[in-house]
Amino acid sequence: MFNQIILLQAMIVGWVRDHVSAKDDSGASLVEYALLLALIAVVAIVALQALGSSVSSTLGNVANDISS
Repeated sequence: MFNQIILLQAMIVGWVRDHVSAKDDSGASLVEYALLLALIAVVAIVALQALGSSVSSTLGNVANDISS
């Protein structure tokens, strides 16, 4: 899943580079930063959904062990 997201992000960045700004390739554009931010948000959401219940359970166990 993560590899597919990285591949999709690379394809989108390549397409945007080719079609938006063929004149200036000196640095990252605002579009690239926005795509990276969106990718980070998607990965964070997927990670939280995948690990949310196990992290909650682990923290609950730690809290129970501390209180007893």
